[in-house]
Amino acid sequence: MNRFHVHVSVSDLDANIRFYSSVFGMPPTVRKDDYAKWMVEDPRINFAISARGGKEGINHMGIQVDTPEELAALRSRAASAALALQDEKNARCCYALSDKYWLTDPQGIAWETYQTLDEIPVFGAAEETGQTQAACCAPRATAPATDAAPAKCCG
Repeated sequence: MNRFHVHVSVSDLDANIRFYSSVFGMPPTVRKDDYAKWMVEDPRINFAISARGGKEGINHMGIQVDTPEELAALRSRAASAALALQDEKNARCCYALSDKYWLTDPQGIAWETYQTLDEIPVFGAAEETGQTQAACCAPRATAPATDAAPAKCCG
């Protein structure tokens, strides 16, 4: 089953955790020094916030899937519509290891479709170097979906 995903960049993580915990009626399911995530069942949403110095507001949106087959089906649908895709296998971002692809909508909002494979201890660590990115998740450059694929994130 698919789960809607929204990631918002914030300046005050604690204030936003209090706010969204009230909105969702539960504390975050993942809490780090710079990140929090709620895996809400009703409505089924993966809602994440981070305070990593990026522009405040919607960082990206997306769809989280449970299986490689669901990921392949959604990717095929986007490809058949001739949307520019950027694939990322084994992406290390947002404390997770994931297979994903990115799209950018006509307004410039990044959309991520992904399957989480595992948790990782660092927000955006490059496996071989152990270094983290200053910002992670959404592609650094955004362009409308009809343009070239956005610049790679987390890598």
